[in-house]
Amino acid sequence: MRFFCFSLLLISFFSCSNTKSSRTTLIDFVPENASIIIKTSNLESLKSSINNSDFLQRLSKNNTYKNLENKLKPLSYINPLGEILICFSEDLNDSVQYSIITKYNEGLLTTDSLPNFIKETLNYKNKTITKSTINKHIFYSTLIDSTFFASSSKTIINNLFDNSNKHQKLNKIYNTTSHDKTFSVVLKPNNTFVKSFFIEDSLSLKMFTNYIAADVEINQNEFYFNGITKATDSTKSLINIFKNTIPQDTQIQNITPSNSDGFMSFTFDNFKTIETNLMTFNKKDSITNTTTVFDDIIEIGVIYEGNDRAIVLNSTDVIATKDALLNEQNVIKTYRETDIFSFNQPVVFAKTFNPLITYNSANMYCVLDNFFVFSDHLEMLQNIIVNYQNKTTISDKSYFKDIKEKLSNAASLTQVVSPSTLKSILNKNLKEKQIYKLTNYNASAIQFVYDNNFAHINGIIKKSKTRASTNSVSEELNIKLDKALLNDPQFVKNHITKQKEIVVQDINNNLYLISNKGKILWKKQLQGSVLGRIKQIDIYKNGRLQLAFATPSRVYVIDRNGKNVGPFPAKFNDEITEPLAVFDYDKRKNYRLLVTQGKNLLMYNVKAKIVKGFLFKSANSRIVCQPKHFRMGSKDYIAFKTQNKFYILDRTGKTRVTPKTSNNYSNQPVFLYKNTFTTTTLTGNLVSIDTRGNVTTKNLNLSEKHNIETTSKTLVTQSENRLTIKNKTTELDFGDYSNPKLFYIQDKIYVSTTDLQSHKIYLYDSQSKLLSNFPVYGSSSITLDNIDKDRNLEFITKGEDNSIILYQIN
Repeated sequence: MRFFCFSLLLISFFSCSNTKSSRTTLIDFVPENASIIIKTSNLESLKSSINNSDFLQRLSKNNTYKNLENKLKPLSYINPLGEILICFSEDLNDSVQYSIITKYNEGLLTTDSLPNFIKETLNYKNKTITKSTINKHIFYSTLIDSTFFASSSKTIINNLFDNSNKHQKLNKIYNTTSHDKTFSVVLKPNNTFVKSFFIEDSLSLKMFTNYIAADVEINQNEFYFNGITKATDSTKSLINIFKNTIPQDTQIQNITPSNSDGFMSFTFDNFKTIETNLMTFNKKDSITNTTTVFDDIIEIGVIYEGNDRAIVLNSTDVIATKDALLNEQNVIKTYRETDIFSFNQPVVFAKTFNPLITYNSANMYCVLDNFFVFSDHLEMLQNIIVNYQNKTTISDKSYFKDIKEKLSNAASLTQVVSPSTLKSILNKNLKEKQIYKLTNYNASAIQFVYDNNFAHINGIIKKSKTRASTNSVSEELNIKLDKALLNDPQFVKNHITKQKEIVVQDINNNLYLISNKGKILWKKQLQGSVLGRIKQIDIYKNGRLQLAFATPSRVYVIDRNGKNVGPFPAKFNDEITEPLAVFDYDKRKNYRLLVTQGKNLLMYNVKAKIVKGFLFKSANSRIVCQPKHFRMGSKDYIAFKTQNKFYILDRTGKTRVTPKTSNNYSNQPVFLYKNTFTTTTLTGNLVSIDTRGNVTTKNLNLSEKHNIETTSKTLVTQSENRLTIKNKTTELDFGDYSNPKLFYIQDKIYVSTTDLQSHKIYLYDSQSKLLSNFPVYGSSSITLDNIDKDRNLEFITKGEDNSIILYQIN
């Protein structure tokens, strides 16, 4: 599946537009022979999701996908601004061809820096086609109106001009897809890529239904899709056997052993209806059923164990079903106080429910509450009895409970499979067999819920997590980007969900917003590197938060969709030398943005206009730390320093406090500690200044290379390998340590530091005690917070050069 990553980054080149077309939407340009259509509105998110998906990366080792990936390698330079369609089809030689459709924009393709790029203009019936070659890979493109079309096949391009018919059926099902998922996919009838979703060899996708349209969400450990399917011919597609039936709650999982290979279940409210529909599908004459055993059944299922099968009937009237089996009361064995009877009509299941059930040798059965279980393997029946009595069925397992959250309780057809069965289904769809390592994918499911002339479809493939023990630290995500990280990742708040997301920048100055599930929400090119931490503001005072920060030449305000908030970004000719300071004096969201340029301070409002009431002009020399705002009582203080002078101003920029003595200051931040303005000197002394200008200096025996962090009452210092929290010093192993970070969360204080040399993260409590299971692996300082709805804390750090690791403290 890794080839999707490359199939989504396609390139082409064109020089002029062709004749007008009656086609107005992207779907109108889909080639007639396209079998799979993929739609995405966020190419970067899709690319990252596929690269980070554990499941898709395991599938990418298949030779079919490797070959296609190699074919698409040169097509990795496109930059669409909106929706993009990628279509796959097979030509007459069974070779896979791709097409890409998107709206043209000026930055869609940049060819200046492409190596070995050759462009050639061709003509076809007075239409212009561009042939492009990169490293011997050839593809074709054209422009019709404002729609850009590229393909690996010139024939597909030629056919595009010859056929301008709109696909009405395709349009209808395509319009059911969403615009905000990782991607959406449409499978056309008789597609040659996906042959089956099912365990049963008798069930093919071609037989089961026609069009399928689904929205797909890909997270690192989960692949989830939901959508609809519609079969146009009610007599030829198996999905329509559920017509005029009402889906019932699926119950087979309650009797399926956890050590089985899975089950398939189908439900109905009236047996006679589905019996009639099956006869129509199988083109059988309507005859009176010779058994009444199914009359009170609302669910029938198959349990799989290797090559063995068991049929399960879920009865609404156990007494009536037992009465229907009165002639089948010969006890052949009693196991764990459960009678096992012989059964003389083993072909009745396949005869009645073919092709859903082809198993025709069940010659014994047992009854477990409302379940009637039939099989020809005594050991299998005994295994079902044991697991049912011991409550070790699939329904009792945490991995099934996890996937059940994505499924409907009532479904016409539900299939849940084990890792080995999932492998088998995957290999049905591929030209060569592959051994996939899917051990941790304990339960994968697909279900169909029949509605009015169509069916809803849900599916999930999820990597099962080992339940974390108390006080453990578990790695939740490992998110890989295309380029190395430029700065440390941090959390920001999602004002919609009230949860936290991740923001980080790479060495190409791309800023990313990433969900706490690992999905890249957007990627944005910046002018320069972000200085310091990104702040969040509510510029419109409506509860919606924006990101505010500075680079050396810009001040940005960006909304949660990655769009600039006008009139930002504000451009600066002189270099911005410290992180952007954001002040909200009265907590009324009347923000002030303070820009530092060397020894100068510039105060702006949210309209990017200079605040004329701020009178401070210039410091005596270069400012060495980010200015901060503090509120004590009814007074505001703006504090910062140069190498030899400490400034404490009021909100207008006038001097509010003048320190009575001066020092040679370090570049450490200014803190409000015990109601004093606190920092350090170059020699490592702690300097405290009160509101009257009195200066207190304390020798903390810090080296010149030191760092401090404080809350209002807690002081943390780090000097070489000595970490001191509230006067308690811990001797760390010798190494290269990041600045200590202090977090106050849920009324507790946490202090972290990272040995950048040995890649170890340490996390301490306020008593300087190392938390259980630390240190853990990491390559940067951390950000610690509660990012979701549970009470467990999470933290992020840099892993490898291009990866972000999200941990959870359990």
